[in-house]
Amino acid sequence: MNEPPPGLPLQRGWEGQRAMLVTLTGPTGVGKSGLALRLAAALGGEIVNADSRTVYRGLDVGTAKPSPAELAAVPHHLIDVVNPDESYSLSLYQQQAYSIIDDCLRRGRLPLLVGGTLQYVSAVVEGWTIPTTPPDAALRARLAASDPAALYAELQQVDPSSAAKIDERNQRRVIRALEVWHSSGQQFSSQQRKVAPAYRQLRLALTCERRELYRRIDARVDAMIDGGLVAEVQGLAARYGLHLPALSAIGYRQVGAYLRGESTLTQASQQIKFDTHAFVRHQYAWFRRDQELRWIDNTTADPYDAALAIIREFIT
Repeated sequence: MNEPPPGLPLQRGWEGQRAMLVTLTGPTGVGKSGLALRLAAALGGEIVNADSRTVYRGLDVGTAKPSPAELAAVPHHLIDVVNPDESYSLSLYQQQAYSIIDDCLRRGRLPLLVGGTLQYVSAVVEGWTIPTTPPDAALRARLAASDPAALYAELQQVDPSSAAKIDERNQRRVIRALEVWHSSGQQFSSQQRKVAPAYRQLRLALTCERRELYRRIDARVDAMIDGGLVAEVQGLAARYGLHLPALSAIGYRQVGAYLRGESTLTQASQQIKFDTHAFVRHQYAWFRRDQELRWIDNTTADPYDAALAIIREFIT
């Protein structure tokens, strides 16, 4: 385990101005995980996962989860937390993330919040007050069995503010917002207030020229197919079925359609690419809301030196 380099102020505790949080976000496929590994190794940091699919055990290939060697090289948190058929909420994620961040700071480690699930990132850095309506397994199962387009249309009707913020393809988030509405009679959006956490924050975002980013995404999808994504989905389907919200993620949904005979593997692969491109566009629309992001472009240059310099200036 890497120790903080000599002289870093983090070594003397986390109180006051030493309560620091560095966030590294950016669109899918841009290279966040690889950069975070290098930065954490150089700075004595620990990575706090902010990806809503890598919290699930068994979703490895399709989420580009860090390899066992990468997980061993730098401490990672909130990866492989629950099984795909277990409930996991944004509220629980936020509580666990804050607990881990505080623990890192107490131990003199630099917490790096890394990921592209924008609700997860925003819930932590902005201090969302999240509805505490408990999960209702029966209601979730009923909603999950409904047509996704009809669910999103219902959300637009009963809670237009939430519908405007939630990607229509994110079935898990749509179901949660409707669950809050059906269980409490209150809009999910009306229960979300913000109380900023007591961290000095540096928010970095990695970006790339769009055509090059799409090329990288397409290459990654091909690598996932070649690397066993179909077998992974087959195994998950055999154990859990394909109806779970956790398996509605891009990649799993399209391969599931292939396994049901609804498409060819070539068609499924192409659809994964198209849907990921669309998701990236949604991510960039969200990023434009955050004026505190410091962007680093890695289209042609290695972003490591620039990111390291910015972080070192921030923590000293």
